[in-house]
Amino acid sequence: MFGIEKLFTRKDPIKEQIKTHLQHYRSAIFPMGIDTQWITEIVEGQAKGTSWQVSLTLPFAASGQGEILASHLSDSLNTDIRVTCHTAVAGTTQFKQIKHIVLVASGKGGVGKSTTAVNLAAGLASQGAQVGILDADIYGPSIPSLLGLTGQQPEALDEKTLKPFEKDGIRAMSIGFLVAQDDATVWRGPMASQALAQLLNETAWGELDYLIVDMPPGTGDIQLTMTQKVPASGAIVVTTPQDLALADAQKGIAMFNKVNLPIIGLIENMSYFTCQHCDGKNAIFGSEGGAKLAARHGVPLLAEIPLDTGIRENSEQGANITAQALAIKDHYIYCAQLVSSMLYLQSKSTQGVEILITDD
Repeated sequence: MFGIEKLFTRKDPIKEQIKTHLQHYRSAIFPMGIDTQWITEIVEGQAKGTSWQVSLTLPFAASGQGEILASHLSDSLNTDIRVTCHTAVAGTTQFKQIKHIVLVASGKGGVGKSTTAVNLAAGLASQGAQVGILDADIYGPSIPSLLGLTGQQPEALDEKTLKPFEKDGIRAMSIGFLVAQDDATVWRGPMASQALAQLLNETAWGELDYLIVDMPPGTGDIQLTMTQKVPASGAIVVTTPQDLALADAQKGIAMFNKVNLPIIGLIENMSYFTCQHCDGKNAIFGSEGGAKLAARHGVPLLAEIPLDTGIRENSEQGANITAQALAIKDHYIYCAQLVSSMLYLQSKSTQGVEILITDD
């Protein structure tokens, strides 16, 4: 009897080694390693004894990390190990059925904020998350064009509820769907803020892991409305390396600090241009501006996005850049993984703290 008990309680050495290596693995996406609770299965592959299949269910959107983890385990254990990652974003809903609201902002226009917001949303969706995007730029909505939905009008589910558009797994709503493309939106600040509140509250978003909000540039009424009335998880500030853009980004960071909204990080857009002939990096607009600004405020530099014709071409066509065979997509996907991981860790660190949100 003792022998049978020992047989059934014996731990398979390779399985334990896999678990140990995953626990001790460290990267920007997994700064605290991989919790054994995320491991759903470890089984032998078709080549018995020489190959293994590991399945993980991650509490944040990083399914694309499977190949990196597989390479790490295979090299470390000298065995063919394949890793499949699934996404089940952890956390409770903070607004309606939305777990995280992320504001994408900039101090000035023309830095690629809207393009970054759309591609960040696409990156999150590509990693298995349920994602929506709200165009909060009431005066200059860009989301309809960037998603290839220009001229479309939303469907009304009832007198007070609009059905969001869905494109490439992203649910979207914008004032641009309700106002003619060549018409000017001439509203005072309070009217614009009220219109934004209606778009947010009267859209049938359904269950979302992340709602990305493309904020208007600057630090005006709409920014205050979104930071004070909406339970946002944090903000991402987009800038370029130019001194003028960095100065305005500084103001955006200062605004979020004043209203006590966590800054998830900084994204430097148009960081450099890679020469097609020599592969040399050319810092056309300056260098290290974003890194220095991030260091000054103690926030992460989430990405340095280069100038790339693929971004422009896909944006003009309303195409999903993360679904294209372009190297530039890796910047957005990695940034999405990093943001998702940071939001998970942030929510873990604040568990047990009750936050009361009112309309006052």
